[in-house]
Amino acid sequence: MMKPVLRIDGRGACAVSGFPMLDLPKAAWNGGMLVTTLVLAGPYFTWGAFTLFITVTYTSLLIGHSVGMHRLMIHRTFDCPKFLERALIYVGVLVGVSGPSGIIAVHDVRDWAQREPRCHDFFAHNKPLPMDLLWQLAFRFRFERPPTVDIEPHFANDPFYRFLDRTWRWHQLPLAALFYAFGGWPWVVWGVCARVIVSAAGHWTITHFCHNPGDGRWSVRNASVQASNLRGMGLLTYGECWHNNHHAFPESARIGLEPGQTDPAWRLIRLFECSGLVRNVGHPRARHEREDLIDAPPYDFVAH
Repeated sequence: MMKPVLRIDGRGACAVSGFPMLDLPKAAWNGGMLVTTLVLAGPYFTWGAFTLFITVTYTSLLIGHSVGMHRLMIHRTFDCPKFLERALIYVGVLVGVSGPSGIIAVHDVRDWAQREPRCHDFFAHNKPLPMDLLWQLAFRFRFERPPTVDIEPHFANDPFYRFLDRTWRWHQLPLAALFYAFGGWPWVVWGVCARVIVSAAGHWTITHFCHNPGDGRWSVRNASVQASNLRGMGLLTYGECWHNNHHAFPESARIGLEPGQTDPAWRLIRLFECSGLVRNVGHPRARHEREDLIDAPPYDFVAH
């Protein structure tokens, strides 16, 4: 069984006290990608560029964000050789949201806040979607009493990941050069600018709906935010939409736990496991280890 990774020390911290404040680098990055897309996507539209956009957006989010950054780097739901770990996380960096440490910090602080008895609207995602998107794409939360984030040495001391933390935005440039060589400016506009802003906005849109009332059979004891499953969205979201399951079993590499809950990222992990590249795959913990869950059904999941 994979052990949960604890990076947050919330002693003395408060998940309510504070306020969202403008984050100029984040706002400039996402705002620049948005404005460029709105101005140039139409004039530079070609079917080849649009096909590139769809293909690279989906595969980078599937391979890099869902498998690499979320299920491997953040939750450590499986182990793999260093070369594969770095490759998966690098693809996650190419998504264009943040570097490895930034992704870990944003995720873990949010997860900590949501599991507190009360948390600010910034973390609860209960404002209307336009306001929530504005906050997530252009603001950061300034705590009055912040928690401490302690990223484990495996990532914090790795020179490759530290390099990616310093340079993550610049890695769009070689990608842009490659796209320009094959498809000119249409491929750059759609393959970089449109892809980055749609990836970021799409991520936070799914996050918004997954943390508002909806379908789900699990409740996490004393948590101020209970996650929802989004029916019919498994293929589009790589399996991340089964978020009620994920809040209950963050140690599981598989998020689509029930029949009919499509989980493409899990299928990729299983492919790696069958090829011998992945081991120690995490599954939902047994009944007697679910004291933190309310009204948990009396059965164990069967991995497949």
